Amino acid sequence: MRFHVSFAESLTQLQKSEDDFAVLFEHGSMRGIIFGPDEIDGQEPHVQDEIYLVMRGSGEFEMEGKVVHIGVGDFLFVPAGAAHRFRNFTTDLLLWVIFYGQEGGETE
Repeated sequence: MRFHVSFAESLTQLQKSEDDFAVLFEHGSMRGIIFGPDEIDGQEPHVQDEIYLVMRGSGEFEMEGKVVHIGVGDFLFVPAGAAHRFRNFTTDLLLWVIFYGQEGGETE
């Protein structure tokens, strides 16, 4: 079972990807992803709960109409089904993303 990925390796996987993300880990319901949004973050609500960890860059994060400024080291939680997106972000924005749990999200 894989349990480690370096920052350099995650960047290589992202560069090889045809998308703005690359899946690095999968275990049960959990997926670990590296995400570097393009100029516009056009993502749709997801069926699982998710966590974002800001690795590089800064900007704004909007969820359900609320906006916060984000930067390196910030932690963001998005419940399943919530409308969200990154906006006004620097071109180097890079995030770890962790999807987990049952479809529809956890209740507690």
